[in-house]
Amino acid sequence: MKALLIVLLLALGLLFLVDRVGVSVAEGQVAQQVAERGGLAGAPEVDITGFPFLTQAVAGRYDEVRISLTAEQLGEPAGTRADVQLYGVQVPLSDVISGSVQAIPVEQVDGTATLSYELLAQELGGDTRLAPEGDRLRIDRTVDLAGIEVPVIARGTVTLDGRDLVVDVEDASAAGVDVPGFVLDRAVDVLDFRYPVPELPFGLELTSVDPGEDGVLVVVAATDTVLQG
Repeated sequence: MKALLIVLLLALGLLFLVDRVGVSVAEGQVAQQVAERGGLAGAPEVDITGFPFLTQAVAGRYDEVRISLTAEQLGEPAGTRADVQLYGVQVPLSDVISGSVQAIPVEQVDGTATLSYELLAQELGGDTRLAPEGDRLRIDRTVDLAGIEVPVIARGTVTLDGRDLVVDVEDASAAGVDVPGFVLDRAVDVLDFRYPVPELPFGLELTSVDPGEDGVLVVVAATDTVLQG
């Protein structure tokens, strides 16, 4: 009985090792396929979740594949990144073994693209600084008001208009300077801006935006999409 138990433990250990080696190899292959079919500049970081992996490989269906995309891979300005989850990824094992994968059906894609505050601040130029403040965006910038350089603190909402991220400033105040209200109203108009969100791979559609800790979070999704080369 003791010898049998040892054999079983060794067999389980070997299966676990094969499973982990298999998932590592598959993640590399998926990264390459995603890079080619998503038109990326480089292979992203891929994590195939679920255990055991081998049962998913044999079935040809992977429950969840997580992909992390950098600005360089997306071919977008520094400060852009995306974290994407693919659900129900279908790749027959025979196609993988033969190297004949032509299309990758995916049942659901969810993700978040992050546009850093440094990146967005460049749209307003000067000494602009952006930061989250509750569910709104705070804008600090020196503005020329009636010929006077005034440090202004403004707050506004972040929304989507098509593929544009829109910042609509609602109120502004001059830091340490007494400025007439009509002049500050001008500052509100000056600080409004819109930023075209870069095109994302996998047919992802923009669904919502929200100020996050490191940047504006753009939530994206797609249903029943196909990654094709």
